[in-house]
Amino acid sequence: MHPETPNTPPLSELAERRLSRRTAMAGGLATAAGAFFGTAAPAAADALGGAGGAAAHGPRRRLLGFEPVEPGVADEVVLPDGYEYHVLFPWGHPIVPSGPAFSEDAGNSAADQARQAGDHHDGMWYFPLRGSRSGLLCVNHEATTERLLHTGGEADWTPEKTAKSMAAHGVSVIEVEQGRRGEWRLAESRYARRVTMSTPAEITGPAAGHALMRTGADPEGVRVLGTLNNCASGPTPWHTYLTCEETTNKYFYPGEEAPPAGSPQERYGIGSESPYPWYTTDERFDMRAEPNEYLRFGWVVEVDPFDPESAPKKRTALGRMEHENAVVVRGRRGEAVVYMGDDSQFDYFYKFVGAEPIGRARAHGRSPLDEGTLYVARFEEDGSGAWLPLVHGGPGLTEADGFADQAEVLVYTRLAADAAGATPMDRPEWCTVQPGTGAVFFTCTNNTARTETVNPANPRLDNRYGHIMKIDEHRDPAAEKFDWDVFLLAGDEASGATVPPDQAFGSPDGLWFDADGRLWIQTDGTQPQVDGADQNNQMLAADTRRGDIRRFLVGPPDCEITGITATPDGRSLFVNIQHPGDSGTPEDPRAGSNWPDFSRTGRPRSATIVITREDGGVIGG
Repeated sequence: MHPETPNTPPLSELAERRLSRRTAMAGGLATAAGAFFGTAAPAAADALGGAGGAAAHGPRRRLLGFEPVEPGVADEVVLPDGYEYHVLFPWGHPIVPSGPAFSEDAGNSAADQARQAGDHHDGMWYFPLRGSRSGLLCVNHEATTERLLHTGGEADWTPEKTAKSMAAHGVSVIEVEQGRRGEWRLAESRYARRVTMSTPAEITGPAAGHALMRTGADPEGVRVLGTLNNCASGPTPWHTYLTCEETTNKYFYPGEEAPPAGSPQERYGIGSESPYPWYTTDERFDMRAEPNEYLRFGWVVEVDPFDPESAPKKRTALGRMEHENAVVVRGRRGEAVVYMGDDSQFDYFYKFVGAEPIGRARAHGRSPLDEGTLYVARFEEDGSGAWLPLVHGGPGLTEADGFADQAEVLVYTRLAADAAGATPMDRPEWCTVQPGTGAVFFTCTNNTARTETVNPANPRLDNRYGHIMKIDEHRDPAAEKFDWDVFLLAGDEASGATVPPDQAFGSPDGLWFDADGRLWIQTDGTQPQVDGADQNNQMLAADTRRGDIRRFLVGPPDCEITGITATPDGRSLFVNIQHPGDSGTPEDPRAGSNWPDFSRTGRPRSATIVITREDGGVIGG
């Protein structure tokens, strides 16, 4: 069991309290709910009008210039009129044009896969080379659908299948360029590489070398092979890429007996079953042989896309959890501030504040992410909040409490956050920072396990549709206090949603502000039904100044919409379609979807698509 706050009043009363405060955070529930329903008071409308990065770019204007699409179930990517997409980088596509071609029967070898796009594309980022015409695209590969990854699926598991599955995880770095006719393609590039579960990586920060990080293969505890379950991501101000290790527990097998209740293994989701049979051919995934190996995953990993010879760095100062994404901003003193969510029911929202300015750290050969303070969020009922430091020796974090040193606080971040008294959230996932205001938005995707108690920041029982939160630190990212509000409640009218019924959506996951201040919302999970039918996942755009929200994209069946980045001019938008047709089988791989190839002999493929406007304009405007 995780700590809960006491029972709270009904949602209507909580919402009324937020409204009565007329929140200082423009675009919060107090303004957004009213604006979405066309009932915002003039004062609230004024507050909305003052928010967002677009306000700083010139006169207030409407940010959303497209007509929304309808929800749907088609085996296609649906976009508004005037938009088109191109499949740029599907699973199995070589990372350079001269690489090994994709085999439709999934017959590519592990060696081929290590030079091709991995599976389950997730977070990504575009790093310009020639501005908006060419750049490096870093793409995460979160997981694999084993029954579609291999010819014959999971039957007759072999070391080769383990190797191929491991090669389909990790990160791709590719160089993309736009041709004269506007079409995007991959280039032969000296930067192109794959980071997989066989790539040597370094462990840095307070946990490096600790006894908990040592294994038979690495008695010093500073080196590890690979990065795993790479979910979302974020760029740094010094032009590197942060890739986040999320649900790593399912790859490690503890034996027939599940870990004891209350143990660190149980708190991190280690179970008696593993859906990945890697442990049958590689003992480092068998916890009976290597009990510490699983502790070397679940970190934020830094990759330098401009140096293909550099080793990825696991930055342990940022804590170990189910990292969803990492957003880096500069604090007032020039230090790195990183916002992160832990994607699990009843887990927490975190922030790291670097110990020194970024420039000083780098000038002395130090990482801005290796020294600093990790905090976890507590949300109070009155709309205030506090960042609680997770520092050894603090309340609940002493040796008597079971934490021998700071490294143990970080290796067991979840237990430290429990002890500190953080607020359990409804699956905190992506976060993003609003241009111009510095407000932090983050998604709480859903939580159907919240059946007995609620707290003000998670105001619904059986929260199957999720919500989006907003934190205001009053332009001081390093602050230890903040104000908060519920930006919106997803779902349908029956669930008390604060979005218009015709733009209903559920399970917000991916979240990103573009340079003009549009808030892009991507979904993964339960969607409101239409005429009794389940709907495909979708992507919407919101103008937080006006309370306007519109459905921009609907994906194919079984997919998650995730990963979003754009060229600097905003005219090309990259989006990932993850695991379309995930319900397919080895006997009938196209049972769920045949996107994107629509080949009679192929299978569905996760893919990066690039979206452009037919008139060449800014996406969404």
